[in-house]
Amino acid sequence: MLSHKARYALRALVELAREDGGQVTASDLSTRADAPRKFLEAILLELSRRGIVRSRRGKFGGYSLGREAESITFAEVIRVIDGPLALAPCVSRTAFRKCDDCPDLATCSLREALLRARDATSAVLDSYSLADAAKAGAAEIPHMNQPAAI
Repeated sequence: MLSHKARYALRALVELAREDGGQVTASDLSTRADAPRKFLEAILLELSRRGIVRSRRGKFGGYSLGREAESITFAEVIRVIDGPLALAPCVSRTAFRKCDDCPDLATCSLREALLRARDATSAVLDSYSLADAAKAGAAEIPHMNQPAAI
């Protein structure tokens, strides 16, 4: 499940992508991303350390994307904020390790399904950029306006 931290990061970055190179103050970005300002500032600091955003201090300061929106994928942002996309460490490409409760990787009955889930998730998120999200709107995504299924 995507954390609140990753959701706030993605929302803020999409807002920056919509600015097409322009700057947005932390206050405006917090409002537009519907995120608590102090929490968002900590997230932006983390993203700044990775070169995903740039910050400028002072009276005319604010945040902007550190690279082109087309080159920043949802997968990259989620990995920075939440860590690996994999549901279990034994199928992670970036943080592989044997699961603590697994006696044998080769005979694990869960691993194949988890590998497929990781690959499918990665395929979607690695191919979806901030530029794609900036162009899209909630009206274009039918399930966004429907109540959640129980």
